[in-house]
Amino acid sequence: MKKPILRSKLRLILGAFYFRWRRYLKWYLGRTKFAAKKSSSVLPMELIRHQTPLIRQLKNVDMWMQTNKIINLKLALQKVNGIVIQPGETFSYWKLIGHPSRRKGYVEGMVLFYGSFRAGIGGGLCQLSNLIYWITLHTPLKVTERHRHSYDVFPDSNRSQPFGSGATCAYNYLDLQIYNPTDQPYQLNVYLTDDHLVGSWNTTTESKFNYEIYEKEHSMTQQSWGGYVRHNLIFRRVFNVDGELVDDQYVTENHALMMYPPFLKQENA
Repeated sequence: MKKPILRSKLRLILGAFYFRWRRYLKWYLGRTKFAAKKSSSVLPMELIRHQTPLIRQLKNVDMWMQTNKIINLKLALQKVNGIVIQPGETFSYWKLIGHPSRRKGYVEGMVLFYGSFRAGIGGGLCQLSNLIYWITLHTPLKVTERHRHSYDVFPDSNRSQPFGSGATCAYNYLDLQIYNPTDQPYQLNVYLTDDHLVGSWNTTTESKFNYEIYEKEHSMTQQSWGGYVRHNLIFRRVFNVDGELVDDQYVTENHALMMYPPFLKQENA
């Protein structure tokens, strides 16, 4: 992995402008049929449910950033909760949510930036894209666009999922897109409790398969220029209703520059 190059502010602005307009052209001139309709009635069969804590103790991160994140999540949930992906349609995270701006009520939250973090309007929405990506891996839906995190900013803390099993997002060029290749509709249901962000995929009939997500070849290696890179491969096992293994599928590969000491000593209780 090459040593990251910090781009100038002008280059970042021009790059964002270019990639955003290229995305707009794909959205409105392309042939992809995007999911746009929501239903207040929840489809009867829940395939997968998962939740993640709203507040985490992160080193050097002011708590107000996480509090503001909840405000941003509430606004984004209004756009995606209840969305139904019909057969042949594609879910686009940013096409549904739109540009998170002050005018729409979004506030500053934590945004990851070149291996560190800063305050930014709409900060914290990656928690939602991470959750949607994770639960999608437990369904027959096909992820057609997902972007990995380039930096591993914080050490593992009570991690229950493999490293690299999330999806970063940045309006609108780093999108999360999910295609429905099946013959039945799938509905995304996401909401907040007092302590958690909760998400599920629902459909009309019971699934014929169950899924187990796991990692291979996890490593932390030092590069020639001195930094450490974390790497793994994500796979999923597919089981039929009798619990028999019917497939073992490659999902994705992750590389991330570590922004903390790679071999931390475990503290004694």
